[in-house]
Amino acid sequence: MLNHDMQAETAASGKQGFVDKLAGVWHFMGDRTPKDVDIVPPRPRKENPFRKDGTVIVSKVQAGQNLKASIAKAVGLIGGLDKAVAAGDRVLVKPNFNSADPYPGSTDLEFLKSVVQILLEAHAKVVVGESSGGVWRPTAKTLGKAGVVALADEMGVELVPFEDRKRDWVRVRIDGDYLKEVTVPRSVYEADKIIYLPCMKTHLFARFTLSLKLGVGFMHPGERRALHLRNLEHKVAEINLVWQPDLIIMDGRKAFVSKGPEKGEVAEPGVIMASGDLVAIDVEALKILGSYKAKNRLMSDPYDSPQILTALRHGLGLKDYMVVA
Repeated sequence: MLNHDMQAETAASGKQGFVDKLAGVWHFMGDRTPKDVDIVPPRPRKENPFRKDGTVIVSKVQAGQNLKASIAKAVGLIGGLDKAVAAGDRVLVKPNFNSADPYPGSTDLEFLKSVVQILLEAHAKVVVGESSGGVWRPTAKTLGKAGVVALADEMGVELVPFEDRKRDWVRVRIDGDYLKEVTVPRSVYEADKIIYLPCMKTHLFARFTLSLKLGVGFMHPGERRALHLRNLEHKVAEINLVWQPDLIIMDGRKAFVSKGPEKGEVAEPGVIMASGDLVAIDVEALKILGSYKAKNRLMSDPYDSPQILTALRHGLGLKDYMVVA
């Protein structure tokens, strides 16, 4: 009887998996970028407040058993949360739920929960926003599978699957070398502050997916299909011309050191990093990923990476930084 029940459950699971894949393909092929949306300039760029003697700071903390305390330490080492977030700020938190795969394929729920708790304790108004990739849409289903919907309900914070809001989009003129415009959620464009929560991992096509590539999740799904046709790594960097995050907190307790983004060879660097600079934190993460003997497409010198080169050319970050631990 038990064996029969298990077979039935497996069959039902396989059927649901097929239905989910079919829905994902339908979204991937059918999503269209809205035409009648406001055209706006990039958000004004601000000086990164996380500096010491004028030099950009990246913190690198060995994570302890108390995850929340480790995150707070990483942020404290670069100057503290109050340098970026004030009481009453509407803060858009962008995790990595491109798919619902287990951490580090996606953001660890406890990591997300800890960051949200820290923000709520600072009296911020927290909104978690995401748009899953490719065949993993609709995002609402991915977030449900990953446990994010239940977490948001538990914590009383707003959760926004971006593509569910059909009119919640603006088109930003960035005039990049590879991208001229990017369509992004108005809810993020108008947020008081933006915080990125990237994972640390390699990527089959973009070499790596860290804080620069997290911005792809803001791009309207109808525009994303063209990203992979050519110059993917350059376009990934140029998306960040739309705005800059006010704070980046990277979870490097576990990492993919080959393959990615949803599955890969797992290593355990055991670190949590924080910065206000997209380039600096990604370069430091690339040094960590590159320290493992694994088959991947990482450059021996992180500064030779197209994502990093393009970001530096556009002034999206600085080459010189200091690490504090």
